[in-house]
Amino acid sequence: MRTLVLNAGYEPLAVVSFKRALVLVMNEKATVVERVDGDPVWAAAGTYDRPAVIILTRYVRVPGARRVPVTRRGVLRRDAHRCAYCGKAASTIDHVLPRSRGGKDTWENLVACCLRCNNVKGDRTPQEMMWELRLIPGPPRGSSWTVRGVDKSDPRWEPYLALAA
Repeated sequence: MRTLVLNAGYEPLAVVSFKRALVLVMNEKATVVERVDGDPVWAAAGTYDRPAVIILTRYVRVPGARRVPVTRRGVLRRDAHRCAYCGKAASTIDHVLPRSRGGKDTWENLVACCLRCNNVKGDRTPQEMMWELRLIPGPPRGSSWTVRGVDKSDPRWEPYLALAA
């Protein structure tokens, strides 16, 4: 079970485990906004509501909240599972500048690619193949990217994610 963390302006910051959320609430650093009904957390001192959405009442540093890590799944999601070369359904990722030539695993160098284009391109650049990229690769933008874990959201989070959009 995961919990959405909001700042004082109701902007989504992160998604944390319910245990981390409960610790923030118990230390009076956050307040529960939405709770999971019928599923309390039992403790020696009593029961607590299981938080679904919390709002921070004072500043808590969220590590890496604004930096989106580069992942295969993230590249495919950013490019809508479409090949950057031909536009067909993509199932792999491709380095625009091949790794053997110094290409890095960055948002600017990775694109979604279909298996056929990936095999044909091989260890060459798009310019050498006389291919054009259908998109300019770059880091993803938007609240669903800055809040890690939002791609699998809880229905109770929707009003708060919609406010940030």
